[in-house]
Amino acid sequence: MAPDGQAAPPGIAGGGELGTAIAAEPPPRRGAGQGIGTIFRDNLFKDAKNSILTLIFGGVILFVLFKTFNYVFITARWEVIYNGPLEFYMVGKDFGRTGISFEMLWAGIYTAVLAMGIGSGLGYDPEAPPMRRGARMAMIGGPLVGIVFILSMTRTITPTLVTLGVAVAMVVGNRIGRRLPQPIRRRSGWILLAMTALAFGLITDFTPSNIDDFGGLLLTIVVAFAGIALSFPIGVIMALARRSTFPLIRPLAVGYIELVRGVPLISLLFMGQFAIGFLFPPDANIPGPIFRAIIMITLFSGAYVAEVVRGGLQSVPAGQIEAGKALGLSPFTITRQIVLPQALRNSIPALIGQFISLLKDVSLLVIIGLQEMLGVVDVVLARREFVNQGYVPEAYAFVGTIYWTLCFSMSRAAQRLETRLGVGTR
Repeated sequence: MAPDGQAAPPGIAGGGELGTAIAAEPPPRRGAGQGIGTIFRDNLFKDAKNSILTLIFGGVILFVLFKTFNYVFITARWEVIYNGPLEFYMVGKDFGRTGISFEMLWAGIYTAVLAMGIGSGLGYDPEAPPMRRGARMAMIGGPLVGIVFILSMTRTITPTLVTLGVAVAMVVGNRIGRRLPQPIRRRSGWILLAMTALAFGLITDFTPSNIDDFGGLLLTIVVAFAGIALSFPIGVIMALARRSTFPLIRPLAVGYIELVRGVPLISLLFMGQFAIGFLFPPDANIPGPIFRAIIMITLFSGAYVAEVVRGGLQSVPAGQIEAGKALGLSPFTITRQIVLPQALRNSIPALIGQFISLLKDVSLLVIIGLQEMLGVVDVVLARREFVNQGYVPEAYAFVGTIYWTLCFSMSRAAQRLETRLGVGTR
């Protein structure tokens, strides 16, 4: 009704053409039609308090950027990276003892990346909101910075060319995954599992014991992703077992989870190196030190994954379980098709946080004498041309950049997955 009690004009309130046009008109974008000065004034210098904070934090940011630029491009001595030992940072100093050629190693890397590309293509949803340009740049910016930083330390074009091949394998795999026919998609899990096993075989030259001579970035990635791949199913099984009504299964799951979560990871790593042999028969082949570390990291992470997944299971409304029972579905079918998909979807943010933590925990291997990236730093700095020469900041800055690149890449990929699945929005 109009303010004077009369009926409003039909074009406005009655759904006429004018009202339809007004309702259909999209809201103006923030900042549309405004100049740069207006946007800065409204967001950074709106009042005295905001102006002071803008000047303070702007000065801090400029100072940090200036010091970083001065260190990276002027004062830093990067010969500790590119003057010979760059290979140590990538594969370790004992990689030559494995007899694995770099061609075989790159073949395994290409196979693994191709599998990742196919997996991302299988999850493509044409109805999902497209990724904005800024989000896409943020997603690829971290890996790009790390790769460019590493390649800038090389002296030939060969590393650049083979690295570009990784990007090509990812794009090709994504296109293949999008175009796979439905019968093959139903078996995509087994295909990706077979490709992953093939990639591991190529990287180790089909001799798993070669992994004990790995080091540097290669060892970090192998241990981290093996721990992630193995701890996830263990965590899901333990979470389901902890919610089980069977009188024996639940106490065992609770005992495992609480025991492992109550012990520091470093103590488990020491136990794996010095005590795990007592669990094997006297004539059995005891796993090497890296396999022992993978076992302990997997058990440790599996307990935390179990608690994360248990939280996701509790977030599923009980009414959906009751509806499944009313339809005559078995408990296994209800768990597999109704409960687990929703629980895992709700658990994605916490799961990614746990996996990033696992990746960083791999640096603890240096304490038990394994030469992952931090261990390689000690080896490099002990060389005659670098000992007591003040190269410590450059070496650790390089390793820190690699770790940041890996963690940032996982974080951005997880955010893209959350957006695609609508986590927190529906």
